[in-house]
Amino acid sequence: MIYFDNSATTKPYKEVLNSFLTVSSEYFGNPSSLHSFGGHAEKLLSQAREQTARLLHVKANEIYFTSGGTESNNLAIKGAAYKNQSRGRHLITSAVEHPSVRLAMEQLEEAGFEITYIPVDQYGRVSVLDVKQAIRKDTILVSIMLVNNEVGTIQPIKEIGEMLKDYPTVLFHVDAVQGIGKVPFDIYESKIDFCSFSGHKFHGLKGTGVLYARDGAKIMPLFSGGNQERTLRSGTENVAGAVALAKALRMTFDQFQAGVENMKKIQNLLRLELGKIETVKINTPSEQAAPHIFNFSLKGIKSEVFIHSLEEKEIFVSTTSACSSKKKSASSTLIAMGVPDSIAESAIRISLSFENTIEEAIEVIKEIKNTVKQLERIMK
Repeated sequence: MIYFDNSATTKPYKEVLNSFLTVSSEYFGNPSSLHSFGGHAEKLLSQAREQTARLLHVKANEIYFTSGGTESNNLAIKGAAYKNQSRGRHLITSAVEHPSVRLAMEQLEEAGFEITYIPVDQYGRVSVLDVKQAIRKDTILVSIMLVNNEVGTIQPIKEIGEMLKDYPTVLFHVDAVQGIGKVPFDIYESKIDFCSFSGHKFHGLKGTGVLYARDGAKIMPLFSGGNQERTLRSGTENVAGAVALAKALRMTFDQFQAGVENMKKIQNLLRLELGKIETVKINTPSEQAAPHIFNFSLKGIKSEVFIHSLEEKEIFVSTTSACSSKKKSASSTLIAMGVPDSIAESAIRISLSFENTIEEAIEVIKEIKNTVKQLERIMK
């Protein structure tokens, strides 16, 4: 099997699974309990929080454990909007955000907030000037992703954060789910107020995530309950999941330099070889793009047919983001980039991990070329 769908989810490290099993079986007490058994669980949760904070170069009291990127995005966007609506009801985002951001914005629109959607250029990148020009007196939040989950475009997060220094009442949220562990960035340097992460994107477990919330940034909880996570995220804490997430993040960062170089080599090979196919259009930009995502379209071939053809050879890739791929609609990101519908509807996404190899890429390239030829013959 060759697994090239790591942007959808990654395979958990064995050490991460072992840590989850150990904590779940030996330290299963409720960290809110007063007895010492609960105290052991609470200590592990605190250690996971401190380790995650060190790895992200932030303070421990700015780390909140969640169930994943979707919850972190919703908590940041809706929580900030409702908490700060007395100052204004205008938010800014881009036209290429993940569904968990885009649909959260749409829900806020239904509640009476106003949303400005910043367009992107042909490479899927927003303009800092466009963001600046969209700011109004009643703007309370800007939300821009670090790395696009479909084509891999890196957004100018640091530059946007620097620009927002002139607007101290505007909060800045970044969805870093696809960027963490693949693209270097600094939360403090980028002047970010809220930042979302998901454990299963860096070899942690599904159902685990983090929201960084800057100390002093005002946000309203979305859940009512036992006031866990310092009142911001009620619900009995997933201690084993938090420990596993911290371990996965540390292991990913330990391999960062070598892993990124490996993915760059694979992506360059994919770009070189697939670019030779006449019916292929490469959608991922050659610059300002993450090393792990490679998106291309097959003119005249339906992406679903192509994916299932590769699946028969035990090669696994995807179409758009995993959260919307089953809808069989054209990629909204590619449409926003000005790609024609017919090309956007035939998009394929290859996404890599540190563990993928050049040998796998060579095999995938060979099978892609064979599959294209076979499908073209059938369709004639």
